[in-house]
Amino acid sequence: MRSVADHARIVADLFSPTPIESVAIADALGRAVVDDVRAAVSLPGFDNSAMDGYAVRAAEVAGSSTDTPTRLVVTEDIYAGRTDRLRLDPDTAHRIMTGAPLPDGADAVVAVEATDGGVERVAIAAPVAEGTSIRRAGSDIAAGDTALTAGTVLHASQVGLLAALGVAQVPVHAPFHVVVLSTGSELMAPGVDLEHGQIYESNGAMLCAAVREAGGRATPVHFVPDDVEQFRARLDAMVRGDGPAGRVDLILTSGGVSAGAYEVVKDALSGHGVEFVKVAMQPGMPQGCGTYRADRDTAGSPGVPIVTLPGNPVSAQVSFEIFVRPPLRASMGLPAARVRRRARLTDDMRSPRGKEQFRRGVVTVDPDGAATVQPIGPPSSHHLRFLASANALIDIPADAADVAAGSVVEVILLDP
Repeated sequence: MRSVADHARIVADLFSPTPIESVAIADALGRAVVDDVRAAVSLPGFDNSAMDGYAVRAAEVAGSSTDTPTRLVVTEDIYAGRTDRLRLDPDTAHRIMTGAPLPDGADAVVAVEATDGGVERVAIAAPVAEGTSIRRAGSDIAAGDTALTAGTVLHASQVGLLAALGVAQVPVHAPFHVVVLSTGSELMAPGVDLEHGQIYESNGAMLCAAVREAGGRATPVHFVPDDVEQFRARLDAMVRGDGPAGRVDLILTSGGVSAGAYEVVKDALSGHGVEFVKVAMQPGMPQGCGTYRADRDTAGSPGVPIVTLPGNPVSAQVSFEIFVRPPLRASMGLPAARVRRRARLTDDMRSPRGKEQFRRGVVTVDPDGAATVQPIGPPSSHHLRFLASANALIDIPADAADVAAGSVVEVILLDP
């Protein structure tokens, strides 16, 4: 059997960086910037007031106190957004609002709370030092400085910084586009009354959600029957670009890859550039991957990468996490790997020697930062409820069999 690490490398080789596109910053959330972003303007762009108060010369109010306030004539009201350039004359004050530009000649702002709030004349009851409550031009970032480095993932604060710098669009990698095929004549859509032997289709919804959660774009193709010719016809249309999906970076299937009869994916793709193997892991042993090339009418086509996952829900999702999610994110310039950490087991575990086991678990971190992990549910690959309750996968090496409670193990954190 192929090792997990070897299969992960083979799958990763199918992925290529997605095209670069320039998008509005509001549409770039969750994507990584391709190049360094340099500030075209300084922040702040001008000296401005950090609070509501009065712009003054600090030396003129140095002797102020409650008993002997300094009284100044108020000659201007400066509001945020005022664009004319003002100058503060000696022995005067300008009433100023937060964010408003500081007048020339002023070197401090007295908070309104330290005054009587006068409009024509103001009594100032406390001294201020030079520079008090002034935001200096460029004190946040100076024009020409690097605002964001290449590879930075855009979250709300990064979008805010770009907007403040006047950046309207930013170059990012296009989303990786995955077409998710659900195969199986037994699969039914939610809301349909099931007959004996039928089940509601879940893998397609789960894998599409996993692709989107990873930052990609997912297009579901539902309920491809267990018919080799129909299945291959769907794939041929994708390779030719005939369908509405547009550019396809990867075809992802689940089910139909085991050793039994009626394995439609395996039957349809064997000999068409896809290799089917057993991987030394639990769950998820039957796997397949390669580049699908359609029949002779598309001779010379580069084909489309394809990854075929096992059909049991837990196997499909765990396989996605281990093999598909990291290179999918890397193709878009995003951090590829989930966070891994060490945690102490709360219960004994058994693992099949020779297979790397990924068990569902719940990690708890105490106030001191020490982590414990509790295995939940059996190792069987159909127990989707326990996967839905887990926040981690417990990674048990292939050379382990009995792992005692209290042992320190490696866990993969699943929090988005």
